[in-house]
Amino acid sequence: MLTAFLPCRAGSQRVPHKNTRTFGGDTTGLLGIKLRQLLAVPELDRILLSTNDPEVIALAEPFLAANPGRMVLDRRPDHLCSSATSTDEVIAYLPTVIAEGDVLWTHVTSPFLGSTDYSEAIRLYREARAAGTHDSLMGVLELRTFIWTQDGALNYDRNVEKWPRTQTLPVYYEVNSSVFLAPRATYVETGDRIGRTPLLWSVSKDRSFDVDWEEDFVLASDIWQLRHAPR
Repeated sequence: MLTAFLPCRAGSQRVPHKNTRTFGGDTTGLLGIKLRQLLAVPELDRILLSTNDPEVIALAEPFLAANPGRMVLDRRPDHLCSSATSTDEVIAYLPTVIAEGDVLWTHVTSPFLGSTDYSEAIRLYREARAAGTHDSLMGVLELRTFIWTQDGALNYDRNVEKWPRTQTLPVYYEVNSSVFLAPRATYVETGDRIGRTPLLWSVSKDRSFDVDWEEDFVLASDIWQLRHAPR
């Protein structure tokens, strides 16, 4: 059993109504786009939409009606949907609504990650688990550039070379929150959505675009509309 977990709480402060407002000309918004993408993934046995938002529930009703059994609504308690709710709290909650199997945790805020991408991530996850090389998977963006903190360069030694060629720099990985794959047991045993040896699945910059701020929404919406305009 492989279940997709899609959390969508009400009351986003950085991007108001980000789940349901029109996006790139699509009136079903980021939520509708993501539900169609997930429903097109043949490896997914179930899609669990976890929300406390009446707007999300209303928009999802046609999808729920058209996919009985495969798509399920979880009315998450309000105290687990506030701006103060931590991701760790939602991780602890997940095993109470998913009873078995593996979990694919994803977000509507990754609209450019499509059904074939999810299938690829699932294939790599299953192969890695079968081989015993990794116990989970998470989507990342490779960073091979000059990374600094307030204290100076983090990933290279300026005493050796002040501006080395970027292709010679060590690779760092940004967790882009596009996808996490792990057994339900991992959530119970470690209180985490990845295990101890996650496979870092590299997602290209365009597909890993994360809608986290209002300017992200506007830019991603424009890109989506351009890509899906009639030709």
